Amino acid sequence: MTVSYTATVDVTGEGRNGGTARSDDGLLEHDLAIPKELGGAGTATNPEQLFAAGWAACFLGALRRAAALRKVRLTSTEITAEVTLSQDEDGEFGLSAALHPRIGGVDQQTAQELAEAAHQICPYSKATRGNIAVTVTATAV
Repeated sequence: MTVSYTATVDVTGEGRNGGTARSDDGLLEHDLAIPKELGGAGTATNPEQLFAAGWAACFLGALRRAAALRKVRLTSTEITAEVTLSQDEDGEFGLSAALHPRIGGVDQQTAQELAEAAHQICPYSKATRGNIAVTVTATAV
């Protein structure tokens, strides 16, 4: 396999509780905070938001690729990605996700088929497959 790109990010401080994430190229620099819902200050982004943003952006690229492979012309694409942090009875944390692409220029069946195809193509989807619960629900707009 040929490496296409490697993202490098350093996190300093307390990680999700008051740390800072910085990319080696300086384009990403964000303070991190625990969300209010988990008892934190909620004054900065958190790892789940960053993961959702990366996955959503990647998924839209995969969606466009799935459409192009099928010679389907899309008029618009948007997505909401929800990444949920849960705690089980043993106190262990885990993730789940819900992806909600909104696809213009196609009917509902085609929208869902393209979303399922994108879920097979997207590297984030591949990385999480079999590891966390993921739902993909498309809407034709």
